[in-house]
Amino acid sequence: MFWVLFLLSAWAVAGLACLRLCLAAVRAAAVEPRAVVGEHTLTLYEAAFLAGGPRRVADLTLVSMARQRRLLLAHTGWATVVDPCGRDDMERSVIGAIGPGGQSRIAPVRAAAAAADAVRSLADRLVGAGLAVPDGGAGGVAAGVRRVRVAAVTVCALGLVALVLPLPATEPRLLIALWFALPLALTLGCLAITRMEIHPYARWASPAGQRLVGALVRQADGTADDRTFLTSVAVRGVHAIGEPDLRAAFAHREKYAGDHWERRA
Repeated sequence: MFWVLFLLSAWAVAGLACLRLCLAAVRAAAVEPRAVVGEHTLTLYEAAFLAGGPRRVADLTLVSMARQRRLLLAHTGWATVVDPCGRDDMERSVIGAIGPGGQSRIAPVRAAAAAADAVRSLADRLVGAGLAVPDGGAGGVAAGVRRVRVAAVTVCALGLVALVLPLPATEPRLLIALWFALPLALTLGCLAITRMEIHPYARWASPAGQRLVGALVRQADGTADDRTFLTSVAVRGVHAIGEPDLRAAFAHREKYAGDHWERRA
């Protein structure tokens, strides 16, 4: 009967993960009515935060300043200040992150700008409007879905361990497998219902925020005028950049960040 301990563990993991996902869905639905009280036109910074979080805001600011020739983003992954006068709090955060030398790698600039007070104030405003998840995504639906997926894998692993244990002849392995199929069915059913009811899962945006961002997607083709180009970056990220030099600068940044800076964030 030692396998029963594994079964109880499987139920505990599956039940807790599904419960947290349900609570996250309830919290997300609870903030939705506050957002529809009045019409809210998203700024590009707001759209960037809702679509990709603080780092997307930093990316948008870097690209915007580069398009205006007030910041140089080299294909080697370095950012150089041309105009040291920021036009808003986001730009001043980027310039401050680059430092008094006027030049820095893009990876630490992005990380510092994403953690700046300007981005936190933006997040607070969006949460107050009911457009963003209050806890920055840590307890949101997307995080809940990831936990349930991990729980499903864990249940399978515990079931396999239980089946390979030495068992008395009176305990058929098929029956044990069926017992473990129950918590697995719970997790898979929870994922299926969530996908039908809530998909796509947004880490930063509430359901109301997702709808506003979705309204911008049809404008985001990465071409045309500056507004359309920056809208594309805001809702899709730097991968939407169509200019070879800018794309190369951010591709270098991503490689460098994966090796060094991302682990510090």
